[in-house]
Amino acid sequence: MALMFFPRGGSSHVVRNLARFLPEAGWDVTILTGSLGGPGKESNAETFFKGFDIHSVDYTEAIEAPDPLRADPPMHPSFEDRPDAPDRVFAGVDDETYEHLVATWQTALEEAGAADADLLHLNHLTPMHEAAIRSFPDVPRVGHLHGTELLMLRDIERWEYGERWAERMRSWAHASSRLFVLSDDAKKRVPELLGVDAQRVVTAPNGFDPELFDRRDVDRIDLWREWLVDEPRGWRPGEEPGSIRYAEAELDPFRDGPVLIYVGRYTEVKRIPLLIRAYAKAHERFAKRAPLVILGGYPGEYEGEHPQSVIDEIGARDVFLPGWRSHDELAGGLNASDVVVLPSVHEQFGQVLVEGMACGLPVIAVNNHGPATIVDDGETGLLVPPDDEDAMAEALVEIVNDDENRKRMGETAYKRSRERYSWPALAAKVGEVYSDVVA
Repeated sequence: MALMFFPRGGSSHVVRNLARFLPEAGWDVTILTGSLGGPGKESNAETFFKGFDIHSVDYTEAIEAPDPLRADPPMHPSFEDRPDAPDRVFAGVDDETYEHLVATWQTALEEAGAADADLLHLNHLTPMHEAAIRSFPDVPRVGHLHGTELLMLRDIERWEYGERWAERMRSWAHASSRLFVLSDDAKKRVPELLGVDAQRVVTAPNGFDPELFDRRDVDRIDLWREWLVDEPRGWRPGEEPGSIRYAEAELDPFRDGPVLIYVGRYTEVKRIPLLIRAYAKAHERFAKRAPLVILGGYPGEYEGEHPQSVIDEIGARDVFLPGWRSHDELAGGLNASDVVVLPSVHEQFGQVLVEGMACGLPVIAVNNHGPATIVDDGETGLLVPPDDEDAMAEALVEIVNDDENRKRMGETAYKRSRERYSWPALAAKVGEVYSDVVA
């Protein structure tokens, strides 16, 4: 199972969870992935995938090179176009650099033992596919789309080498025996977008670890004191993690009412500025103070308006940025909260929604793409139209002020998440697809 990116997003959690539960379905997993930073950092592959058979491509030196994508080994590109980022967008990468990436991953796959594998599971449509096709043409391959590549394809004409990359990505999709997608919505859209046979596209939603994500007793004030006062990791643009610090007195709203939590990166599609502005509108109508926690934001990485800049601009009260926390810590943060809010307009799945539901939290999400298939409106949470600030504000007021309904939706969310999205059951279905491909 291969992943070009260093651990920082949803696809790395998918790889880790599948690798954990696939042996129960009869499949032994070797992981090949990117890595960044030394041991102990969550972006370090050996740390994030501890306990697995892991091989990695280290980007730590490349990230400081004059051209990170021409270093040896090179940094991976990105499906997101962020100015001055070391991982510039794939569709802006020239042919010579592309060949350098392919050659690097040919070597990496060979060293990881790809030639002896029964099957290659390649996450995202990246040059890893070309490397596998050139070096191991007889080893069956399945692809796994996580959504970000589809967003780049949607706007592919914007970039200098966009047409070439669109052709490559479609050819890799065609060459895959199966393509895993995250939702039934994606299953409908992908065949036309990539020109592949619909019968080869398989829905494989993300899931949650039922042992980690469950209801548990958490001392809420102690947890938020640790994350916001004692060991803060929130950061302002251009500053280090921990540059946003809170005083003990600022914890008062956590004692009063329900805690609203967003979890994720600071990318534009997530619509965090819209959430903060909607929250500021709703705040004066709350029956009790209900803090909003913006958990996440990989250090130094953001697109568009930084959340703290929006907070400062509009003078929003009771909005907190504790910074980036490990996935293993997330269950604690969810159990110290009452509602998950995800305003993203192009979320192919919505991992944090099922993890929050697994902890007994109702959710507010956008009625679009993956979240629309996860959330049963009015039963496990509330769905709002995309990019509708007023509708988001109304949903926030409703879920904060109606304690009985909020708790009822949380109970339903808990039950349905376990029926639909537990990783052991999902991994068993992936194993069945593997067996079919190999047969």
